[in-house]
Parts: sequence; C-alpha cells; structure tokens
Amino acid sequence: MHAIWSGLGFGFGLIVAIGAQNAFVLRQGLRREHIGLVVAVCTGSDLVLIAVGTAGVGALVSANAAVLAVVSVLGAAVLLVYGGLALRRAIRPTGLAAQTGGPPVPAGRVLGTTLALTWLNPHVYLDTVVLLGSVSAGYGAGRWWFALGACCASILWFSGLGFGARLAGPLFARPAAWRVLDVVIAGVMATIAVGLLVDLR
Repeated sequence: MHAIWSGLGFGFGLIVAIGAQNAFVLRQGLRREHIGLVVAVCTGSDLVLIAVGTAGVGALVSANAAVLAVVSVLGAAVLLVYGGLALRRAIRPTGLAAQTGGPPVPAGRVLGTTLALTWLNPHVYLDTVVLLGSVSAGYGAGRWWFALGACCASILWFSGLGFGARLAGPLFARPAAWRVLDVVIAGVMATIAVGLLVDLR
C-alpha cells in the first residue's frame, strides 16, 4: 500500500502541474467538445509511458545497486528542482489559459492536437519514462504497485479535469486554486526526494 500511495502522490505531482496539455483538456471540458476522446488519449498515453518506464528503466536500474544509488540521487535532485519550480509558480502564478469561445472543432483536429501535446512534449518522456521509471526502481519488487498508483493518478486527474470541468471551471480559473495545487506538488516532490535519499542509507 505504501508503494501505491507513493505512486499516486508522485503521479499527481507530475500530472497536475500547469501546462499546455492540462489547459487543453480543461478547455475541451468547458466546451463539452470531444472530451471523452481527449481524456482517453491523455490517459491511455500516460498508462503506456508509465508501463514502459517501469518495465524498462525501472528493471534496468533495480538490477544494479550502484546504478540505483546514482539514479536515486539524481532523481532526488530532479524532484527537488521540480518542487522548487512548483513553489515558484505558487509565488508567481502564470495563470491557466482555457479559452472556451470559437466555433466547434472537428474530432480529427482535436485528436491531432491531443496527440501532439502528449507525444511531442519531451517533458512527458522525462517525467514518465525516465523519472518515474527510475523512482519506481527504488521500490524493488513493489515498483509495479508504485506504477499502479501513478496510473490511478493519471486516470483520476484527466477524468476529473475533463468531465468535471463544468463544475470545477470557475475554481480552476482562479490563480489561487493553482497556487494551492502547486504548493501541494512542491510538498509531494520534496517528500519523495527525501525518501529516496533516506532509503540509500
């Protein structure tokens, strides 16, 4: 259960950060336009990338104690940087662009945009394949439980953001709400980073 909860928190920490993909999902949710397609693509892509990271990088790293130690230190450093960036966003929010006006957009164009925002973003590979895969290795045989937690975070976040946009739209339109989320993100990142370093002792 510890691995699952850690994966859930880690997954939320990576996914919830303000970005073009989240802005697009929220926008489509507010428009009620092809939101099922958008949520399915974003979630499905995350599940594939999380599995690849856990199976590939996670297995490779966990098989070598020296590599595990190096990756854990590097992973902790990256997590602290991500946490610092989230904290900076909380102090200086950039806002979330989720314009909802304009004519209906064809499903094909929405699909293309969703795929581009997901698969052409280098941070996606760094986050899910490299970083998450490396962190999951620290859980050894429990790394798949960690991955399961991260997958649940992806499903919950994209489904909630997309299908719940009409209810949560006014809330997410407020910079204060994103500030709170960024503070939580920073806390999660720092906690997991410290945990990685403590486990090396």
